Amino acid sequence: MTRIALDPFVTDLDGESAALRAAGPLAEVELPGGVHVYAVTRHAEARALLTDSRVVKDINVWGAWQRGEIPMDWPLIGLANPGRSMLTVDGADHRRLRTLVAQALTVKRVERLRAGIEALTNASLEKLAALPAGQPVDLKAEFAYPLPMNVISELMGVDAGDHPRLKELFEKFFSTQTPPEEVPQMMADLGTLFTKIVDDKRTNPGDDLTSALIAASEDGDHLTDEEIVNTLQLIIAAGHETTISLIVNVVEALQTHPEQRKQVLNGEIGWDGVIEETLRWNTPTSHVLIRFATEDIEVGDKILPKGEGLIISFGALGRDEEQYGPTAGDFDATRTPNRHIAFGHGPHVCPGAALSRLEAGIALPALYERFPELELAVPAAELRNKPIVTQNDLYELPVELGCPFGHEK
Repeated sequence: MTRIALDPFVTDLDGESAALRAAGPLAEVELPGGVHVYAVTRHAEARALLTDSRVVKDINVWGAWQRGEIPMDWPLIGLANPGRSMLTVDGADHRRLRTLVAQALTVKRVERLRAGIEALTNASLEKLAALPAGQPVDLKAEFAYPLPMNVISELMGVDAGDHPRLKELFEKFFSTQTPPEEVPQMMADLGTLFTKIVDDKRTNPGDDLTSALIAASEDGDHLTDEEIVNTLQLIIAAGHETTISLIVNVVEALQTHPEQRKQVLNGEIGWDGVIEETLRWNTPTSHVLIRFATEDIEVGDKILPKGEGLIISFGALGRDEEQYGPTAGDFDATRTPNRHIAFGHGPHVCPGAALSRLEAGIALPALYERFPELELAVPAAELRNKPIVTQNDLYELPVELGCPFGHEK
C-alpha cells in the first residue's frame, strides 16, 4: 500500500482527497511531522468504523504512542491528545461527559437561540454596510468569524474580552506550521485561559453551559476539573471553527456556481439544500484525528492493524461516487437524497450540528438579502487554504459587497 503524505500547506485539497479515494477505502497516510496513520476514505466504510466498538479514542491503545514515537512538541499533539473530555473517551464515560452538552444542544433548545443569532447577524450586517463603499472586504474576518464565536461564547459564558487571545491561540492550535518549540507553551496557555474561565464561573455562575457543567459536578455527576476545562475548550474550538468554514464555503460555492446562486436568490432552491450540499461537497472538516484499533479490522479488502491510528477523511468521503453516484464531484444544491456524514456518525457525532446549521441558515440568507450583488473580489483559484490539515479553512474571503438592498446606486 502506497503511503500518501498529507500536504501541511493544503495547496490542493481536492486533488489530495481524490488521491485518497483512489487508494481505496483504507489508505496509509503520513501526517505533518512524519506521523504514520491510516485514513478511511469512503462513506460506507466510514459509517461502519464510526460505530465499531473495536475503534476507540483511548490514545494509550496507539502503538506509536506506547513506543514513545509521538513527541510532545508535535504540531498536532493538541488534536491527538487534547486531555480527558467527551472527545477522548468511550462507553459509559463518554455518555456521562456528553449528556449535559447534548441536552443543551438539542434541536428544540437550539431553536430558542434563534432570536439572539438573528440579532447578532443583523449587527454584523450593519457593520458591513457602514464600511467604505467600493473597497474589498474580508467576509471571513468581518462576518463569518464574529457570529459563531459570539454565539458559542454566549452559550458557554465566555467573555468577549477573551476573544482576541482565543483567536491567537486557536490559530496556533490548529496550524501545522506552529514551530515545535512553541507547541508546549501554546497548550499550557490554552489550559490556563480555560481554567481561568471555569474558576470565574465557579465564583460567579450564570445561565450558561459552563456553569451547568460545574453545577452538575457538584451535584454528583462527578465531572473533574480537568474534564470541565477540556470540555469547555472542545466546545469553543469546535463550536466556532466548523461554522466559520461552513459560511465561507457556502459563499464560495454560490459565487462559483452563478446559475444555482440565481435559483437560490429567486427562491427556486432552498437554503437548506445549499447548506447540506456544501457540507458534503466542500466540507468544513477535511480530516478528524484520531481513533485507534484495538484489534485487526477488515476495511474493504484491507486490514486496519491493531494498535494503529485512524483518521476520518471527510474531504475524501464527501465525494465518494459509490455513495453519491457519478456526479459526486459536482456541486448540486438540489441533490436528494443527500445523506452525508459531515458532522460525523455514531456515538461521537457532533452535538453542535443543529446549532451550526441554525447559524448558517440565519446568516447566509440575511447576507444575500442585504447584499444581493455580492461578488468575489479575486478569482476563486486565488483563494488560499490555511495550513490546517483538519479544517478546510481559507486565509480570507475577499468580496465586493455591491450596493446594499434598498439603497440607490
